[in-house]
Amino acid sequence: MDASSWDERYRADGLVWGQPPNRWVVEELSGAMPGRALDLACGEGRNALWLAAQGWQVTGVDFSAMAISKARELDAHRLVTWVEADATRYRCDPIELALLCYLQLPAAQRRLAVRAAASALAPGGLLLVIAHDTRNLIDGTGGPQDAHVLYTAADVATDLDGTGLAIERATEVERLVDGADRPAIDALLRARRTTEPAGL
Repeated sequence: MDASSWDERYRADGLVWGQPPNRWVVEELSGAMPGRALDLACGEGRNALWLAAQGWQVTGVDFSAMAISKARELDAHRLVTWVEADATRYRCDPIELALLCYLQLPAAQRRLAVRAAASALAPGGLLLVIAHDTRNLIDGTGGPQDAHVLYTAADVATDLDGTGLAIERATEVERLVDGADRPAIDALLRARRTTEPAGL
């Protein structure tokens, strides 16, 4: 889907993804030392706002103008810097956390986004990627029904080859979904910068 298609989706009343943050974001980042964070493909801002409430200095980026508009409306205390931009091309100053949460793209575009996020990390910085896993299409619940935009944690680990990031966790995780008879299957990857970025 392009930006205009997402604009149409976000134009509907209410929040497409709800207001509570993603459960894996909370589990993985609760108690982490705050710093500068980038939420790529932030949508209506639920994770960016949660991070800001934990003390992070957050930039939320999405290519949908409507998503960014709704995020700004939710951000009553102006805690987050909101930017309308493409996650595959966005660049920023060094940060301590880069988050990609359900950024479902074909492999070539996904690799651009993942490596752009990796290149933004300061030494010691953390990359957290959460996605609808490839196996979710057959064995899980919800998520995109297009196999071309689904991927595994191992796929993301391959995207990171040569970036100087050390993989801390790369796995499938199951997420209970209200009203569903089986859980959703997500991919989760944590990686940390151990060397300076070079030639990304």
